[in-house]
Amino acid sequence: MTAIVARPVSVKLDQETRGRIDRLATSRRRTTHWLMREAIQQYIEREEKLEAYRQNGIAAWEAYQASGLHVTQEEADAWLAKLEAGEDVEPPACHV
Repeated sequence: MTAIVARPVSVKLDQETRGRIDRLATSRRRTTHWLMREAIQQYIEREEKLEAYRQNGIAAWEAYQASGLHVTQEEADAWLAKLEAGEDVEPPACHV
């Protein structure tokens, strides 16, 4: 098993931000170190999901440009209305 090596990283914070972290850590009964690690991990996860969503959008746009396949807004709205009404229906077929 490979050991995970954690290395320190320095972050410069203004006094107000540092004070806010200190107060929050105290109220949560956590260390400031834990709080900052948690904040960074949550930020990275959120940004990675956002980037994946963005990349999926780019890929969908490129696929549309290459093939021209699409559904109209009316077709999509009608399908979504059926789903909202509880009907188990297939999505509309794409067309050029």
